Amino acid sequence: MIRPHLNRRLTLEAEARTADGAGGFVSVWQALGTVWAALEIGAPRAVAEAERMETVQPVKVTVRAAPEGDPARPDRTKRFREGGRAYAIQSVQLRDPRGLYLTCHCIEEDGQ
Repeated sequence: MIRPHLNRRLTLEAEARTADGAGGFVSVWQALGTVWAALEIGAPRAVAEAERMETVQPVKVTVRAAPEGDPARPDRTKRFREGGRAYAIQSVQLRDPRGLYLTCHCIEEDGQ
């Protein structure tokens, strides 16, 4: 197995919802910690969304694996942030048979 070159510092974030006082909620992203990662930027592709075309930027993010159930383990409810860029996690898979690394298939989204 060729070890990935983890040369990008990303913040792993989880969404937290708080009551807005009017019966709804406000979504806020909270940092869970920092991880070192390797990024592979894919070719942008167009997808149809709500009667319009939108371009999505796929990104593969490889990180060291954390144990199942650990809050530091990436999953579909989390995202990575690098400065003003955010990468929403779409799926996560083991990168190697020993389970040392995870590959997260992400979509770059609005960094808000």
